[in-house]
Amino acid sequence: MKLYDHGASANCLKARLLLAQLGLEYERVPVDIFDRERPGQLNRNPTKLVPVLEIEEGEFLAESGAILLYLAEGTPLLPEPGLARARVHQWLFFEQNQIEPGLAVARFMALRGLVNDHPQIYANRLSQGRRALSAMARGLADGRAFIAGEHYSVADIALYAYVHCADEAGVNPREDGLISGWLDRVEGTPGFINDLEPMPEHKKRR
Repeated sequence: MKLYDHGASANCLKARLLLAQLGLEYERVPVDIFDRERPGQLNRNPTKLVPVLEIEEGEFLAESGAILLYLAEGTPLLPEPGLARARVHQWLFFEQNQIEPGLAVARFMALRGLVNDHPQIYANRLSQGRRALSAMARGLADGRAFIAGEHYSVADIALYAYVHCADEAGVNPREDGLISGWLDRVEGTPGFINDLEPMPEHKKRR
């Protein structure tokens, strides 16, 4: 397998974390996400985005959630079909609909020096991110160990990616004790890695 990714992308961290925890061997192929052309990436994914998993030569799978579900099939990180699996899907969809457009966008703007250029957009994205974290905390309020229940799953991996670095977006995720405890439990799972790299310095054009 090959993983086309970028070291500073938390979406790509999701795939790398799961691959590590499953002990799967793969070749990592860096993609420059700041290159508008991204040579060859269009052939792998119509959107040109990463991550993309090449399962075998010429067989590509894009979207972080789809990659997580594919790799986790038949493992303890994805329940058998039924309600437990549906709850994992519920939080995967929540991550893409609430966390991603909120925290991920605010983080990108903050790290790339775009806040002063678009303050209203940043404030809106950060506000959505805060609301998403509050909703997530309510989801953990029943004392469950992990987001979809008592067992660690790909839903936790998906949420961890952008929640753990929410401070880079402008909000401390550990302000809430429930989320802080959940972060600790995720980071304590066997084979856990966090190799997220710093965002490259943004040099504005003159």
